[in-house]
Amino acid sequence: MAGLPPKPWPTGDAIQLEPLVRRVLAPNPSPYTYTGTQSYVVGLGGGCAVIDPGPDEREHLLALDAAIGDEHVAAIMCTHTHRDHSPAAKSLAKRTGAPIVGCAPLVLNDSGPRADASFDRTYEPDRVLEDGEAMTGPGWTLRAVATPGHVSNHLCFALEESGALFTGDHVMGWSTSVVVPPDGDMAKYMASLEKLYAREQDRIYYPAHGEAIEKPRQLVRGMIGHRRQRENQIMRHLREGPHKAADFVPKMYKGLDEKLHGAAKMSVTAHLIDLEQRGLVSRDGDEWIAV
Repeated sequence: MAGLPPKPWPTGDAIQLEPLVRRVLAPNPSPYTYTGTQSYVVGLGGGCAVIDPGPDEREHLLALDAAIGDEHVAAIMCTHTHRDHSPAAKSLAKRTGAPIVGCAPLVLNDSGPRADASFDRTYEPDRVLEDGEAMTGPGWTLRAVATPGHVSNHLCFALEESGALFTGDHVMGWSTSVVVPPDGDMAKYMASLEKLYAREQDRIYYPAHGEAIEKPRQLVRGMIGHRRQRENQIMRHLREGPHKAADFVPKMYKGLDEKLHGAAKMSVTAHLIDLEQRGLVSRDGDEWIAV
C-alpha cells in the first residue's frame, strides 16, 4: 500500500489524460479511497460518458458540470455500487437527462470495515451491461468486462478506440482491493485478475483511486503472485496450529495502520473461505484448521 502523495491534490480539476479521457478527483480522501474517487469523462465533442460519478456531493457535481461543459451526456456508467462510486449517478441523471448504464444493482448490508464505501442503495440503472456488451457514442466505444470478486457486480470498461481500461476498484496501483465476504469472493477475484492478464489489448489502466497504470499486465501478474503469497502465509501459520482470522493480521501485515486491521482481517477471511472451498482448510467455530 502506497503512502499518500504530497499535496496539493488536483481535487475538482478536469485533467486531460488523453484525447478522449478527462479525470476529475472527488473530495473524499480516506484510508480506503486514497486521495479520493476519480470520475472519468469519456468523449470529445458531440456526446460523452461519465464513468463512476462518485459521491453525491455538491462540490463534486459542480466539478463534473465544469468538466462536461456544454457536451451532451450520453451515459452515466458505474463500475460497481460502493457508496464512493455510484451515488452521484442519480443527481447527474436529473441534471443531464442521461441514462444510468453499467453494473447491476446490489443491495447488501455491509458488515465489513468499509463504512466509507458501503453499498449504494439508491442506484437504479436504466440499462445493465452484461460481459462483452458495449455503450457507444460519437467516436468512442466502452465495452463491459465483468470482473466480480471485489464485489459481485463489478465491471471494468474497455475504451476500444485507445486501448484504455477503466478498472474501478478491481486493479489499483496504490493498493490491492479489499475483498469482503460474503459478497466479496476471493476465488472470483483471482479469476478476474487472470481474465485481465489474458487481455493483451489493454494499453493502460485508469483506476478509480490512484494514478494511471502504464504497465498493466506486469502489475496484474504481480498482484496474482502477491495473493498466492498470502495463501502460502496462511497455510504456513495454520500448520503451527488453529487460528482465528484476526490472529493472522499482526503476523502477515506487519506495520499496517491499525485503522486498516479490519480490512486486512476481511481479506484473510476471504482467502480462508476460498481455501476451505478447495478442501485445504476447515473451521471449528471461529477457528481455522489446516486439512
